[in-house]
Amino acid sequence: MTAPVIPVVGLVHVREHRLLVVRSHAKGAFYLPGGKLEPGETPVQALHREVMEELGVGLRDVAEHKRYLEPAYGEGPDTLVDMACFTGDLAGTPSPSGEIAELRFVTAAEYAAHPETAPAIHRLLADLVDERLVS
Repeated sequence: MTAPVIPVVGLVHVREHRLLVVRSHAKGAFYLPGGKLEPGETPVQALHREVMEELGVGLRDVAEHKRYLEPAYGEGPDTLVDMACFTGDLAGTPSPSGEIAELRFVTAAEYAAHPETAPAIHRLLADLVDERLVS
């Protein structure tokens, strides 16, 4: 039997060598702004919608970044997340909105020190450190 896979999109937005992450009211871990696709949406459409819902801002210059297949935080033990990551510029100042309780810009070490973390974000941060985009 194959493991369930949850397709999601995420925004990779870096400022001053720190990655933007958000935490919802319902979860303890920080993750990328983004989320699940709705029926009929393309990944880019879903990203625009999710960023507007979560951060209250639009996006410019969206480009594909990388894709990660990792254990899904907060789901069953065999569930995977298929996270399509995109870069983009925020059209305004982000602020927590809707389901989002908090946003932060973090280094890889700051993320790792948090008590609850998502495996896909660890992989992404390791890659961003290797690319010298995040410290």
